[in-house]
Amino acid sequence: MSTQLTVLALLTGLVTGGLFRFLNIPIPAPPELPGLMGIVGIYLGYRVVEYFGVGVDLLETLGL
Repeated sequence: MSTQLTVLALLTGLVTGGLFRFLNIPIPAPPELPGLMGIVGIYLGYRVVEYFGVGVDLLETLGL
């Protein structure tokens, strides 16, 4: 993973968050710690399944 890409993503998030606050628009993310931890859990679950190499191609299973 590129450190430069990670820093750019963080800066983009900071600018976007600042713009949302400046315009008094609610952020499209959970404003509370439990909601944030849910997002972290989704990411970690995704990475664990990817690490073990298991999964199903849902579109192929449905014939699409």
